[in-house]
Amino acid sequence: MIKLFRNLKPFTWMIAGVLIFVFIQTMSDLYLPTLMSDIINSGVVKGDVDYILRIGGIMLGVAAGGAIFSVFASYFSSKIAMGFGRNLRKKVFSRVEAFSLQEFDKIGTASLITRTTNDITQVQQVLIMMMRMVLSAPIMFVGGIIMAVSKDAKLSLIIVAITPILVLTIVLTMYRALPLFKIVQKKLDKLNLILRENLTGVRVIRSFNRESYEQTRFDVANHDLTDVSIRVNKIMAFIMPIMMLIMNMATIAVLWFGSIRIDSGSMQIGDLFAFIQYVAQIMFALIMASIMFVMVPRASASADRINEVLAMEPSIVDPEEALGTETSKGDIVFDHVTFSYPGAERPALSDISFHAKPGQITAIIGGTGSGKSTLVNLIPRFYDIDSGTIRLNGADINEMKQADIRSKIGFVPQKAVLFSGTVNENIRYGKEDATPEEIVHAAKIAQAADFIVQMQEGYESPITQGGSNLSGGQKQRLSIARALVRKPDIYIFDDSFSALDYKTDANLRAALKAETKEATVLIVAQRVSTVLHADQIIVLDGGKVEGIGNHAELLECCTVYREIVESQLSEEEIA
Repeated sequence: MIKLFRNLKPFTWMIAGVLIFVFIQTMSDLYLPTLMSDIINSGVVKGDVDYILRIGGIMLGVAAGGAIFSVFASYFSSKIAMGFGRNLRKKVFSRVEAFSLQEFDKIGTASLITRTTNDITQVQQVLIMMMRMVLSAPIMFVGGIIMAVSKDAKLSLIIVAITPILVLTIVLTMYRALPLFKIVQKKLDKLNLILRENLTGVRVIRSFNRESYEQTRFDVANHDLTDVSIRVNKIMAFIMPIMMLIMNMATIAVLWFGSIRIDSGSMQIGDLFAFIQYVAQIMFALIMASIMFVMVPRASASADRINEVLAMEPSIVDPEEALGTETSKGDIVFDHVTFSYPGAERPALSDISFHAKPGQITAIIGGTGSGKSTLVNLIPRFYDIDSGTIRLNGADINEMKQADIRSKIGFVPQKAVLFSGTVNENIRYGKEDATPEEIVHAAKIAQAADFIVQMQEGYESPITQGGSNLSGGQKQRLSIARALVRKPDIYIFDDSFSALDYKTDANLRAALKAETKEATVLIVAQRVSTVLHADQIIVLDGGKVEGIGNHAELLECCTVYREIVESQLSEEEIA
C-alpha cells in the first residue's frame, strides 16, 4: 500500500494542511478536560463565578476552534482521497490500454473492472481514515496518558492494565481477518465475471431457456461471497463490543478507585472528571486504531491487486529505435512464422509462409480451429510470434512502433464491436476527422447506407452499448464502414461477412474490389463463395498451410480445399 501511496505527491501541500488541522484539533480535544477540571474545582472549592465564566469562555473558544479545524481537515482529506482515486483510475486505465491481449488473457476482463472500481474505492476510503486518524490517534493516545498521569499517577495504573488487553485483541483479530479479505476480493471477481457474462449473453441465455441454470450459477457465486464476507465481518464485529466492554469496565474502575481517593483527600472532583475524559480519549484512540485495522487489511489486499496491474510489464513493447518502412504500400510477408498461445501444448500456427501484395485479395480459409483468426491477429501485433518473421512494407514488425503498424491497417474483427453513441460516431471511430461525405461514401460501399437512412434519425441515430439495437448483419456492415473510412494500406476482414445474406455479400465484395484495388486485402472466411475470386487462397488445417493458390489450382492439388468446396457447392457450381 505504501508503494501505491507514492502517487500522492501532487497533493503534498494539502496533506501537510490536513495534518496541521488534525494536530490542532487533537490538541484542543486534549486541553478541554483540563479546562473543565479547573471550572469544576473552582466551583466546588472557590465559588469564583468570574473565574468560571472566564475559563468557560476559553473552553468554548477552544471547542469552536477545534470544530472549525475538524471541518477543514475533513474537506481537504476528502478532496485528496477523491483526487487520488481519479489519478489512480487514470493511471490504471492507461496501463491497461498498453497491455497486449496476452495480459488481458492472464488477468481477465472481469478482474480488471473490479480492480479499477471496487479496489480503488477501498483504497480511497482507507486514505480518508488514515489522514484523519493516523496522526490524531497516536497523539490522543500518548497525550491522554501524559495528561492522565499528570492528574493522578496512581490511578493511571488502570490504563496500564487495560492497554495490553486491547492491543492483544486487535492483533489476534487482524491475524485471522487478513487472509479472508484477500479471498473476498477474489470472490468479488468471480461474481463480477458471472454477472458480466449474464448481461452480455442475455439473448443466448433466453433463447436456450437457461435462466434457471444461470440463476443457480449466480446464486452459488453470490453465496460464496456472502459466506466469506459474513465470516470476516463476524471476526471484525468482535472488536467493537470488546472495546466498549473494556472501556466501560475501565470507567467503573476509575470511578471506584477515584471516589476512594477523593474521600481520602488525595484527589479533587474536577480532576476525577478530567481523568475519566482522558481515559475515554485513550480508549477512543484505540478504537480509531481498531477501525483502521479493520479497513487497512482489505485496502491492503486491494492495493496489492492494483499494484499488480501497474507493475505488470506489457509483453509487447515498442523498440527504442523504430524502423521506417519502404515505399511499397501494404506489402505483407510471413516468413516461417510459428506462434503458440501461453500455456498451450502445441503451436496454434506452425511454419507459416506467404506473401500478400498490394492490389491483391488474399483469402484465408480452413476448418474451425485451424488458426485463421490467430494468423490475422499477428499482423497488427496483438501477439508476438515465437519464431520466424513478419515483414510489413519490408520492415520487421517487431522493430516498428505498434502505432505505426496499426495506422496502416483497417481491421474488422470476427465479432463486430460497436460503441454507445450514434451511427456517425461509430463510423468516424476509424478516422476522427472524417468528413460527412467520407462517412456516407464508406457506408455506401459497406452496403449500410440503405438501413441507416431508414432509421429515425439517420446517421445521428443512437447506437446502444454493443450495438444491441441492430442485427448481426447491420453491426458487421457498420464495422466494415468504420474500416473503409480510414482508407488504410491494408484491409483485414476476419470472417466479417458471416452474418450477411448472399446477395448483400456479393454486392459488398463487388464494391470492395473497386474501393480497395490499390490496397492489400486479407479475408478470413468460412464460405467458399466469399473467397472464390480471390487472387490467392491460403488453406489452413491444424495451424499449418495445406495449400496456396487460386481456386482452380487448389481444386487440383489441395485435398483439404476440395473437401471444403464439395461440402458447400454442388457439382455444377464446382464445374
